[in-house]
Amino acid sequence: MNVWHLILKEMVHRWVNFVLAGMAVVLAVSSVVGSTLFLQQFNHVSEAMIAAKQSAVEQQIAEMEDEFRVITKRMGFNILILPKAQSLADFYAESYADETMPESYAPLLAAAPDIVTIRHLLPMLQAKVEWSEKKRKVLLIGVKGEMPWAHRSNLKPIMEPVESGKIAVGYELHRSLSLNQGDIIQVQGKAFEISILHPERGTIDDITLWTSLEDAQQMLGKAGLISAMMALECECAWANLPKVRQEIQAILPETQVIELSGKALARAEARRSAADNAQALLDREKANRMAMGRQRERMIASIVPLVLTACALVVGVLAWVNVRERRIEIGILRAMGLRTRSIAVVFMGKAALLGLLGGSLGVLLGAGLFLALGPGQGASQRLQVAVSLPWLIAVLCLTPVVTLGASWVPILWAIQQDPAAVLCEE
Repeated sequence: MNVWHLILKEMVHRWVNFVLAGMAVVLAVSSVVGSTLFLQQFNHVSEAMIAAKQSAVEQQIAEMEDEFRVITKRMGFNILILPKAQSLADFYAESYADETMPESYAPLLAAAPDIVTIRHLLPMLQAKVEWSEKKRKVLLIGVKGEMPWAHRSNLKPIMEPVESGKIAVGYELHRSLSLNQGDIIQVQGKAFEISILHPERGTIDDITLWTSLEDAQQMLGKAGLISAMMALECECAWANLPKVRQEIQAILPETQVIELSGKALARAEARRSAADNAQALLDREKANRMAMGRQRERMIASIVPLVLTACALVVGVLAWVNVRERRIEIGILRAMGLRTRSIAVVFMGKAALLGLLGGSLGVLLGAGLFLALGPGQGASQRLQVAVSLPWLIAVLCLTPVVTLGASWVPILWAIQQDPAAVLCEE
């Protein structure tokens, strides 16, 4: 009799046993396939979400840095270039420089190709004077437009120049003297039109008058001279005053450089805080997604072995029950001359076919449940199944191996029975 015919007869005759074992295999394989696809899709969706959030955070960081750049820019200049003869003790006591240096220093510095640590260069002339027309002691500052850089693009200026014949008035002066924009006032015998009324700043700026550099030089009799240059420290030189000082003094050795550290620190901290906060949010999101992924991996890693073990036990027990019930038939077949190998092939073929059929249905069921219930969109899920196709084929090929392994002990026991002893028992 043909071995495959015997296998088919065996399956049909003991169909309940075969169906129960097949259900165990289908359940095990579908659980493995479905849970693995769910986990892979979760990781895929997580990576896509993280990538999208990474892009959003990078854009957010750029926007926040731009916002903080505007905010910190309003703090004003934070690098001060003074004449070498200027006493810093006097400068700190009086809040202005009374020594002078050539105005030509400003364009010389702006034209230097090696200057990269500062920007927004503003030359100015300062002097504390008696405003005889109002009987007030004020700080007079003459400024011109920021110097254009010869070897880099120029940014929007921090301080706009004061036009000749115009004047900007500090808060305390225009408040106490009831001055209004557009008023004509006399300063040191020269008429000026008030163009700007500055808001309260709580510094010496509140008792300061700003004019054009040319007007200040004329009133103070200091043509071609300035008392200071103000600049803004570049991001590349945060907390690196020696580098800034080295660059500037290499071009202008007759100067000294100081940093208004409070403003510089606030600027640096503001920008760093913007980037750090956004990055911290992304890092937390990454950590949460990774933690969820690990948790699911641990859960699947604990469930899958249990399911496979239960499947193997069910298949093994059912195989044992089957061969136990078929002892007499096996004895008769062997007594009729059917070889032991042929009997083993019948039961092993049944176990392999059980694994192949159960594995196929299990793969289809697990993939179907994933497509119906899995996260993400249909196209993404179908792509995940397509990408996992080699792995699914591997599962399908390994399932018969598992069912053969689970059935091996009962089969081995059955074919080792002496047919004469079995038939005598009955």
